Amino acid sequence: MSIQIRFLLLSLIAFSMIACSEPNETTAEEAEPMKVRTGAEMLIENHLDELDGQRVGLVMNPTARIGNTHMLDTLMALDVNVSALFAPEHGFRGEAGAGEKIEDGVDQETGLPVFSLYGDTRKPTPEMLEEVDLLIFDMQDVGARFYTYNATMGLVIEAAADVGIPVWILDRPNPAGGDYVSGWLMEDEHQSFVGAYPIPVAHGLTLGELAEMAVDENWLNTDAQPDVRVIQMDGWTRDMKWPDTGLDWVAPSPNLPTFDHAFMYLGTVYFEGTSLSEGRGTNDPFLTAGAPATYLSDGVLEDLNNLTNNVSVEATEFTPESIPGVAISPKHQDTVCYGVKITLNGYDFDPVRTGLKIFTTLVQSTSEYEIRDFIYLLAGSTEIDQLMSGELTVEEINFELGEFLESREQYLLY
Repeated sequence: MSIQIRFLLLSLIAFSMIACSEPNETTAEEAEPMKVRTGAEMLIENHLDELDGQRVGLVMNPTARIGNTHMLDTLMALDVNVSALFAPEHGFRGEAGAGEKIEDGVDQETGLPVFSLYGDTRKPTPEMLEEVDLLIFDMQDVGARFYTYNATMGLVIEAAADVGIPVWILDRPNPAGGDYVSGWLMEDEHQSFVGAYPIPVAHGLTLGELAEMAVDENWLNTDAQPDVRVIQMDGWTRDMKWPDTGLDWVAPSPNLPTFDHAFMYLGTVYFEGTSLSEGRGTNDPFLTAGAPATYLSDGVLEDLNNLTNNVSVEATEFTPESIPGVAISPKHQDTVCYGVKITLNGYDFDPVRTGLKIFTTLVQSTSEYEIRDFIYLLAGSTEIDQLMSGELTVEEINFELGEFLESREQYLLY
């Protein structure tokens, strides 16, 4: 591609980004400037020439966007030699629901091979990487230990190190904020794909920072030295929550359609470890919860509404339904459930502790339910048993995060 054509494409992309960041019928003086430019934007702006002559593999999902355009399409338009695509949970372009197996295939828009990292194989094989000189990883995380994209990132780094391929992480904001850290540290016996590293539930790191920490703390299973490079954001600061970034929310998974859902998810995910519904099969998963045998008294609802001014909790009835690509066969499908509807009025609160309080209250208000071992993988600790039984209150928990906060300090990029 000639320098002139590439410059024209870059100019068009920049114009598209500006147009997407400003609401209609708003003057330049009134428009809120975009505060954050993602690692993807910084790659295009500053590092595109470094991809010349490279066969590039992409580990991405629908959140890998600049403006309204997927990074794959942007890179192809800029004549980058993309040779292979790798699909995490939910698929490369987001065609699968939670837990649905991803199959190898072909990207219909480009004809490129798509290798599944969420099926029989979760770590790229040497054969998958034969036509790749460099891997680029770009996904929007939600800042939770149990969100599987960070585990996929670690496996990708391991596989790349084993065959001597560098990995570039295109950094994106931690939506919950870089100063927000909460929840249990994962204990070794609960390590799994939803808990790959000994970090808290809400770790306050970007994926780029987490990648560097995982490498230097020897959390990865490889004898080779990983070659990891983080393409940093511009304009992101640790005190920002998602609404402060100026970026549009692109759902990182089908059941987190807005930032409100993702923020509360940090604390209401624990319903997934029980027979109570976490709201899958409704319009508001993780903001809706309950079961057919849940009963909430007026006093209990009043207590929940006194947790914080930023959260309103009201009694509700809901009937989970199967939603293709979003919630296949949700718990209590087609059965009336009783529980709560959560509304966020602001973000100045601890969603892990608030969610745990709502969770334990509903568990204790439900006459028939089951606890599943999955809950310990989510919590990373069996201390959650004491919460559910009432032996311990949420206010009494000491997550003991001092050592983690000290150790993570050297990996903070912003």
